[in-house]
Amino acid sequence: MAYEQKTKETENSVLEFIANVDSPKKREDAYKLLDIFAETTGYPAKMWGPSIIGFGSYRYKYATGHEGEAPLVGFSPRKAKTSLYFATGDAGREALLPKLGKYTAGKACVYVNKLEDIDIEVLKALIRQSMEFLQKTYPD
Repeated sequence: MAYEQKTKETENSVLEFIANVDSPKKREDAYKLLDIFAETTGYPAKMWGPSIIGFGSYRYKYATGHEGEAPLVGFSPRKAKTSLYFATGDAGREALLPKLGKYTAGKACVYVNKLEDIDIEVLKALIRQSMEFLQKTYPD
């Protein structure tokens, strides 16, 4: 049975999604992140699934044969924290994260409470680093 990728690019409106974020502070941060990510990546924002705002895309194929498409970078204003999506397995990411400010990290996500907690220049460096890493790792 073929694996059906859950998180796909959609035609849903990014601005409409952000406008419906419950918390005024999270909504304000989401608009700022939208500008930062779009300016830093040079890609337009697209909705991926119901709640991820992604920029650019790449095709991946793992040694297991699993393949799919994902945004190069992205974010999602979640109820608890804002999730930032960068490449995993990148030493460049690991070198930059300690300079970011207040965050927690999972395998694929970096979680921040509010933008004031992080260094925006380091965020931009993480965005650029992630894009470079993925484009080198998964060339078209």
